[in-house]
Amino acid sequence: MEKKKLQTISRRSFLQKSSIAALTVPVMNLKMTSTDQYLSPSQPSIVKPEWRNRKEGMVYRQLGRTGLMVSELAFGTERNNPDNPGPVELAFEKGINYFDTAPSYNKGLAEATLAKVFNTPAKRDQVFIASKVTAFFVTRNRLYREIFDTLPDSRKEEIMNKAARLRLESGIEKPEYFMVYWPGQQKQMDGAFISDAMKAEYGDRVERSPELKKAIVQSVEESLKRIGTDYLDVLHCPHAAATSEEIRNPLITETFSELRKQGKVRFLGFSSHHGMAELIETAIDLGCFDVVMPAYNVINHAFLDNILKKAREKGIGLIAMKAAMAVATPYDPEQVPVPEWRVNKLNQIIPEEMKLQVKAFLWALQNQDLSAVNAGMYTNEMVLENLTVVGRKIDLKLA
Repeated sequence: MEKKKLQTISRRSFLQKSSIAALTVPVMNLKMTSTDQYLSPSQPSIVKPEWRNRKEGMVYRQLGRTGLMVSELAFGTERNNPDNPGPVELAFEKGINYFDTAPSYNKGLAEATLAKVFNTPAKRDQVFIASKVTAFFVTRNRLYREIFDTLPDSRKEEIMNKAARLRLESGIEKPEYFMVYWPGQQKQMDGAFISDAMKAEYGDRVERSPELKKAIVQSVEESLKRIGTDYLDVLHCPHAAATSEEIRNPLITETFSELRKQGKVRFLGFSSHHGMAELIETAIDLGCFDVVMPAYNVINHAFLDNILKKAREKGIGLIAMKAAMAVATPYDPEQVPVPEWRVNKLNQIIPEEMKLQVKAFLWALQNQDLSAVNAGMYTNEMVLENLTVVGRKIDLKLA
């Protein structure tokens, strides 16, 4: 027990001394070879690379100014279960070292899956683990809604009209930019814009609410417990940010700073499915987010390519998600339709025969501004199929 305590103190001491790194140069794309040489970066990094689970045959890229050398394929755990740890074990064996999870994934079972595999400090410290604060936008929207429900009908109508106007002006629902990835997704957007419409008048009662801060801290503490670790390498707060007003909340950085001083988190990020271009622009201006995980795919990339390049040049690490879900869905197609033209577009760009999901990952990894692409994998077959895209460079056909 004493030895384990000393190990925990030692790791936490190291993490407490870690700070949000200074600006770095463009992402490095590095591939191990027998002679320990790498694909040539454009210039040397001023951030010391941090390697974990470095395996022959895997390709690693630098996650922006964090210095984390992450596998091109990030392991998405949304559907994983501790009763079937095999896919995580296989991915780790093959050199995948970045595991993305969240408390809402499979009702906490996704985080518990990581606990089952990385069940010692030595194993834990061979990988990078990212989790999220799903409760942030849920709590923020609820607090505004509680105020909204007390207002007279005339005031409610004014707020709803303003919310609709903000949503329209944001441009997030332009064709080929906005996509539905899961059932009920638009309900989150409704809540976000109502909250933003109320912020100017009622924000002092919500944006610095002790309840909102508690939601962040409690989410982190519970994730640490489920994962069986004492720290997270990346904390995404908010999980699924919908508007820039959410990530501007100073409570995020203040609470993150406290958690970092305690050695519980290392780097700050957020994920987003809506309005990603404006959110990334805001993240660049704020300067406090080290990592962004946007929905990025063959359908919406024209809205994002320029801002991704700018973000990478500013040292923000970028991990694409929803690359495959633009062309294939695990949900009921009646609820989450995938138009045939999307599939046809990807097949025109990459005519090679392979599964659509794998093709989507291969497409995304051609963008050297990305550090990785997040791939959900819950069978061994999926892991092996997705690994076939690692390190591949292809000529993309014009659609």
